[in-house]
Amino acid sequence: QEQMVESGGGLVQAGDSLRLSCAASTRTFSSYAMGWFRQAPGKERDFVAAITYSAGITYYSDSVKGRFTLSRDNAKNTVYLQMNSLKPDDTAIYYCAALTSGSIYRTNSYRYWGQGTQVTVSS
Repeated sequence: QEQMVESGGGLVQAGDSLRLSCAASTRTFSSYAMGWFRQAPGKERDFVAAITYSAGITYYSDSVKGRFTLSRDNAKNTVYLQMNSLKPDDTAIYYCAALTSGSIYRTNSYRYWGQGTQVTVSS
């Protein structure tokens, strides 16, 4: 069973920063690209960012491009989502996931998911 554990969420004010972490099992981390999605109340789960394993190529949604930075530490089997200039619209549960096949932008391309971490941004 692949496992991923997110951490780092919390309550912040607009303009603040947070860093989310996703720790994965070695097998998961070394096999798959890793992605972040978020889901606000009453809305669908949306793509935020993804990073490939070998080349570390990153992809971002337009809504976070320039504010969020995704990185990975292969020695620690961990990916980090640095979130700067946070806005109230960024409020959501953030999920880490492992891409198994298909488009990096689609939720059904990711088979393994973490439990999520809440990010709340107040105005």
